[in-house]
Amino acid sequence: MESPFGPGAAQPLEGWQGESPHFLLDLHTHTVASGHAYSTIQEMAQAAATKGIQYLGITEHAPGIPGTCSPIYFRNLHVVPRQMYGVRLLLGAELNILDTHGTLDLDEYHYQLLDIRIAGIHSLCWTGGTRRENTNGMLAAIHNPWTHIISHPADGTAELYFEPIVLAARDTHTLLEINSSSLNPVRHKAAARPNNLELLQLCKKYDVPVILGSDAHISFSIADYQYALPLLAETQFPAELVVNDKPDFCFQYLGIDLGGYS
Repeated sequence: MESPFGPGAAQPLEGWQGESPHFLLDLHTHTVASGHAYSTIQEMAQAAATKGIQYLGITEHAPGIPGTCSPIYFRNLHVVPRQMYGVRLLLGAELNILDTHGTLDLDEYHYQLLDIRIAGIHSLCWTGGTRRENTNGMLAAIHNPWTHIISHPADGTAELYFEPIVLAARDTHTLLEINSSSLNPVRHKAAARPNNLELLQLCKKYDVPVILGSDAHISFSIADYQYALPLLAETQFPAELVVNDKPDFCFQYLGIDLGGYS
């Protein structure tokens, strides 16, 4: 299904009070290096520029996902320019939360090489337990000082208690992602919609900012938030708590220094 906003423009936030801001960043995307995605870094950057995206995160799957790149890929990221076609690139990884202890699948040596670090639960490499144990695993990942963003926490892969997750994200300045891709009906994630609604309501209650993620695996899907936007409208989620149009706030909140690369 094609985005109702069209392929040539980043999507505004619709259905909220006040002006509709223009999305300027998408920090969760993948390239061919992840093994099951279909565009190169340059193709992704070109598409981002066409859509008016100023900051693009390319976060390849870490080694726990079959077919993804090996750790040496992350060690060589220094060769890639961080500016392409007028877009500022943040090159990093989507780390896997492996178990109920919050173990991640790269080490601190590699974390230091990454501009941005996302962590999420994926069924292909997740060993879970009870709802409380699963929640403890995610809390450990949130409290890991290297983690910037939790990817698709509400997609239903693991049964979780969301209130402590929201509170931990607030206390650690970790962003929780509203992942549009996991809400796509083709993904058959029945729990994703009610879970994300609950997550949004809790973030609204506690004034916790969120980030929309396209989880794009092809350039055409960059900044495509068509499945997330209706949930924001349904929960009357405050526009000021969505960071996608506020890059300065986003990077300050996450403690990301954009200096050091040209």
